[in-house]
Amino acid sequence: MENQAMQEPLVYRRVLLTVDEDDNTSSERAFRYATTLARDYAVHLGICSVLESEDINIFDSLTPSKLQEKRRHVEQVVADYVKLAEANGVEHVEPLVYEGGDVDDVILEQVIPDFKPDLLVTGADTQFAHSKISGAIGPRLAKKAPVSVIVVR
Repeated sequence: MENQAMQEPLVYRRVLLTVDEDDNTSSERAFRYATTLARDYAVHLGICSVLESEDINIFDSLTPSKLQEKRRHVEQVVADYVKLAEANGVEHVEPLVYEGGDVDDVILEQVIPDFKPDLLVTGADTQFAHSKISGAIGPRLAKKAPVSVIVVR
């Protein structure tokens, strides 16, 4: 082990926060951590949410106005988090809204390659109303992500 390398600080420059509009408790805790980090170290923060395909029933998917309403809701949730981050002193905040299949797959296959974070902050999933596997998103991201992951409880 090289002593010089061990003395250099590990600094993250691009932080990606995932928020789940269905789980405010875990999202709020992860938000508090990510914004503190972004503000204190003056790093770029991306705030992401995914419109889950499981949140759209077959009837809503056939009704463009219903689908658009769900999209607007997720966009508004992210916009609210962005405004709050800016009010808390974060200078560089980017809203990211995606839609598709499983949340973890969308984050791993689309969001991370697009945003290019070096740290992912996610909540610990305190509610599981729409998840196929209880509490699976945070741990699956921690196992599969190509970047460092912090799961906030």
